[in-house]
Amino acid sequence: MSNKIGFWSVFALVTGSQIGTGVFMLPANLAPYGVLSLGGWVIAGGGAVILALVFAQLCARFPRTGGPHAYVQEAFGPTASFFSGWTYWVISWASTPAVVIASVGYLTPLIGYYPPAVSLSLQVGLLLIITALNFRGVKIAGLAEFFLTNLKIIPLLILPIAALFFFDSQHFSYGESASQMSVHQILSHVTLLTLWGFIGLESATTPADSIENPSKTIPRAVIFGTIFVAVLYFINSLGIMGAIPGHELMNSKAPYADAAQVIFGGNWHLVISLIASIICIGTLNAWMLASGQVALGLAEDKLMPAFFARRNRYGAPFWSLLTSCSGIILILILTSNENLSHQITAIIDFSVTAFLFVYVMCTLSFLKILLQQSQRVPFWQWLCGGGALIFCLWAISSTSFQNLVYASLFTLSGVPVYLLQRRKKNCREKSVII
Repeated sequence: MSNKIGFWSVFALVTGSQIGTGVFMLPANLAPYGVLSLGGWVIAGGGAVILALVFAQLCARFPRTGGPHAYVQEAFGPTASFFSGWTYWVISWASTPAVVIASVGYLTPLIGYYPPAVSLSLQVGLLLIITALNFRGVKIAGLAEFFLTNLKIIPLLILPIAALFFFDSQHFSYGESASQMSVHQILSHVTLLTLWGFIGLESATTPADSIENPSKTIPRAVIFGTIFVAVLYFINSLGIMGAIPGHELMNSKAPYADAAQVIFGGNWHLVISLIASIICIGTLNAWMLASGQVALGLAEDKLMPAFFARRNRYGAPFWSLLTSCSGIILILILTSNENLSHQITAIIDFSVTAFLFVYVMCTLSFLKILLQQSQRVPFWQWLCGGGALIFCLWAISSTSFQNLVYASLFTLSGVPVYLLQRRKKNCREKSVII
């Protein structure tokens, strides 16, 4: 029996990587910015779809395990490829704590409020379970993602549509911080926040070797999955933010559970809370899968230490997953905070910027590859590449200097590893000459 996965499992990975903390926690994070927060979803959604088109074209040309670094290597060589891949790998697990935190946070209505120490224990326990699942290989992880994605239809379609019957435009109020910002500043800020909801759109490109007919399956899944997610996000934010007053929503630990309490009453909010937690767990599963595959691809291209390429009997990159899991646990400990919204926002701020660095490199790679083609390139491909580059650069320019510095540190942290790998390569070449 083939261990490769097909279109619907890949579609589930694309949507599962994106739909998670973004849709479930961002209504609370966006509440202080009133109706302008919906504009952020529109701008970020448009940019995400254009980026999806770029990644679809890149994957159609180079269906290789590892995703982003493979495209940069084709255009700019091994050095740029290493730092793009290193940044992508490090930030893929450095931002995963936000997903873990939301997964456990949505259990609050079921198990009650608990001190940070108990919360941290639950977060670490959940992470270890998902890591163990990914030790069973891409096939099992992909099937689990398909099952978890199917559960999303209840809270992501029924609840926001029902919420529209309780819609009140007066609920879109501005918080104290937003009242001191210009429209442009608000739109820039909420676009960066909402862009977090689309991070992971490229994750299906990372396990290319484990996908049936990757040059066709992955592009279709990435494009249709991202469009589906963009529409779903807008409807959900409109419904949830219109059903709960802004001053209540911005302090909510579980916005969907609170909305279910308003709409259905009784104990239905407990059901919604459980399903929301399961969906966030689906995102965690997809991100852990991608993190392991990124390190695997880098190691197979001899850009990272060889032990990252070691697989267990199920074909899973054991040491890659274990290293990512250890890094996530460390960040969970360092960012432990009683306020989940603040904890997640702190992680989102530097994560989105670092992901944008990788997206810029992939977009530049796409444009260079188009320039190198001998055949005439369709105009729409140039339009997608140019549009994606402009969107990413605009988003980066809207980022605070502090977050730019933090994001740059993720890239610079790869310098020792790069120098070590370069030294090993030089030694091997000298030994061959001798």
